[in-house]
Amino acid sequence: MNDSALANASATVEHLKALLGPKGWIDDPHAMEPYLVEERGLYHGAARFVLRPTSTDEVASIVKLCGEARVPIYPQGGNTGLCGGGVPWEDGTGIVLSLGRMNKVRALDALNFTLVADAGCILADIQQAASDADRLFPLSLGAEGTCQIGGNLSTNAGGIAVLRYGSMRDLALGLEVVLPDGRVWDGLTALRKDNTGYDLKQLFIGAEGTLGIITAATLKLFPKPREVETALLGLARVEDAMTLFARARAATGDQLTGFELMPRRGLEFALKHVPGLRDPLSTAYPWYVLLQVSSSQTESGLRAALEGFLAGAMEGDLVTDGTIADSTAQARDFWRLREGLVEARIPGARPVAFGHVGDGNVHFNITQPVGADRNAFIARWAEINHLVHDIVQGFGGSISAEHGIGRLKRDELTRYKSPVALDLMRRVKAALDPDGIMNPGKVLPPA
Repeated sequence: MNDSALANASATVEHLKALLGPKGWIDDPHAMEPYLVEERGLYHGAARFVLRPTSTDEVASIVKLCGEARVPIYPQGGNTGLCGGGVPWEDGTGIVLSLGRMNKVRALDALNFTLVADAGCILADIQQAASDADRLFPLSLGAEGTCQIGGNLSTNAGGIAVLRYGSMRDLALGLEVVLPDGRVWDGLTALRKDNTGYDLKQLFIGAEGTLGIITAATLKLFPKPREVETALLGLARVEDAMTLFARARAATGDQLTGFELMPRRGLEFALKHVPGLRDPLSTAYPWYVLLQVSSSQTESGLRAALEGFLAGAMEGDLVTDGTIADSTAQARDFWRLREGLVEARIPGARPVAFGHVGDGNVHFNITQPVGADRNAFIARWAEINHLVHDIVQGFGGSISAEHGIGRLKRDELTRYKSPVALDLMRRVKAALDPDGIMNPGKVLPPA
């Protein structure tokens, strides 16, 4: 920045502080630290300070002032993403805009099965609000106690129930968004169908804050499950998983909520590093499936259907062993095993493929060889990514089905997105954010 730009930016900083009051900003380096670091420590950014607005009007004022001074804005929710999309760059010229103080459920209509929430609402709190109204908000993922709904929307989060309920693109009816010029688009509709032009909300869902800042959303609710059954199955062959999946859907009347694949190696990592977990079956198997079925009716016959499915799968040699949870606590332990998993070119590397079979979102973690140097292994990050992503692309898949693109996978897009797709994305960005102040350098690779 030249001297004039620096003076302008400094004046903007002081104006923003006055606008938000002493509780609305943080400039102490120690207090700022959690907002500047990606969860795995891969990225450590810098910022002038952290802004913490409490209303959409305050967000709009912040964006307008920053836009006039060309100060970059890095919107942030719970900062639980793993692609660096929520942390600022290292140059320290921008500000982090944290939505955490905008955390109110604005409205809940149980009859219409809708809930309107501020973007800073923690996912678990939205789940609880729905439950208190005898309804279900089905998005569920490991970080639900700290992640925020604005971030879930901005990365199009899916979680473990996509199979039954869809991702955030399916769970959002409407949005409220502050645009890069400071205007507010009020699209908080509760309509299920509206054919009056483009579906604008889909521009901002999955955009990771590069096109505008989501400040609120109208979310779909569902009938609260009355019966839930969970089973853990041992498989001899991973090739049998998809046949098992299809049979499970048919046998349970398409009431399958989750269908998760887990390798033995991943299970052993979880058993070693997560306290209180036990091996679920008496014998070890190469692969496991964790499945869940649910019904909004009592006495639905769901357990009998699951038992019949399991007996048939064992008779057909699709499943070698399995158990159905006899209690909520046992079912919770099964899911803790699954959540604990996140914890030839590279001899000794230990691949752990696991995840959501029903929506094709299989996570592929590569753990370094035993005794290997961590820094040397991380230095081969790009090489490993290309190995995995090339295989995914060959099968017609996507290099990101969770956590978005952020900074981590930004440059990979030039390898896997078509020139036409990238051109369209850049045109949208240029139309909405011509000065490039909204989460700059994320998602879109340089032209």
